[in-house]
Amino acid sequence: MATKSGTGLNKNTAGAMAYVLGPITGVIFLVIEKDAYVRFHAMQSIVVFIGLFILQFILGLTIFLLPLVPLIGIVSFVLWLLLIYKAWQGEKWEVPLFGKFAKQLAEKA
Repeated sequence: MATKSGTGLNKNTAGAMAYVLGPITGVIFLVIEKDAYVRFHAMQSIVVFIGLFILQFILGLTIFLLPLVPLIGIVSFVLWLLLIYKAWQGEKWEVPLFGKFAKQLAEKA
C-alpha cells in the first residue's frame, strides 16, 4: 500500500505535483507538507525553476547569448517532464548543481 503524505495524496503523487506549476506549486507543497520526500521535491522545484528563469533572463540581456534563450526553454521543459516522472516513480533524483542546494534548504525549512 502506498504511503500518504500530509495532504492525503500518495507521497509520489504529491512529489510530482510539486513540479506541475514550477515554483508556485513548489511553495504550496513546501508550506502545507510535512513529509521529507515531498518537501525535497517542492524545494527542488522552487530552486531549479527560479534558477533557470534567472539564467534565461540574464542570457536574454546579452545580444551575443540571446540565441541560447530558446535552448534553455527547451531544456527547462524536458527537465520539468523528467522531474515529474521521477517524483511520480518514487525517485529522489537530485538535479546536478541545484539538487544539493535544494536538499539543504528543504532540511532547514
